[in-house]
Amino acid sequence: ALDKGEVDAVADSEPIGSLLLAQGTVKNVADQARDAPYKDEYCCAVIVSGKFLAAQPKAAAAATRALLKAAKWVEANPAVAARLSVEKKYLASSPELNTVAISHLRYVPSVSGADAAVKSAAAEMKVAGMLSSSTDVAELARRAFVHLDGVTDEWLNSVKVERVAGGQVPPNQDIRLFSELILQDKEESCCKVRKSVAGTE
Repeated sequence: ALDKGEVDAVADSEPIGSLLLAQGTVKNVADQARDAPYKDEYCCAVIVSGKFLAAQPKAAAAATRALLKAAKWVEANPAVAARLSVEKKYLASSPELNTVAISHLRYVPSVSGADAAVKSAAAEMKVAGMLSSSTDVAELARRAFVHLDGVTDEWLNSVKVERVAGGQVPPNQDIRLFSELILQDKEESCCKVRKSVAGTE
């Protein structure tokens, strides 16, 4: 669609956005990982149905704690997390490129941060007309965000995660430069296409 001029703008996740920039196909308008106010917004929240929460409150709390601990682990070990997500086929990328993409994201979990994000999102949805003008935003946010037993910022701050050797991203690794190497098909690119010549006997 971009090549055909059928769209004026697109929203993409990494590493697609950086690949498009390196190709010169697009210009960056806003980067959620770098530009205010988006870079300071909290992401993400655990969503469960009210039915499941009512029937399995301990399971809901345990699952949430596991995800929060995993987020801390990814923040400490982005390179290992990137390799795992590719090896397990959770996404189509190379471990190297996914590592650089993850390095631009933050995985710092926060219970109070998620609570504030729900309230902020509800207020913005009302302004945008996605919620009725009569909606009680504070009450909606109170009902939508549930404080679970044992899931607190105090507990989260006490959680220790291992820093795996080689699990961090080199400080000088830049995704846009990395993307250019891939597109130029140089030897140092992880994604260089290996060309073979078919011969005849």
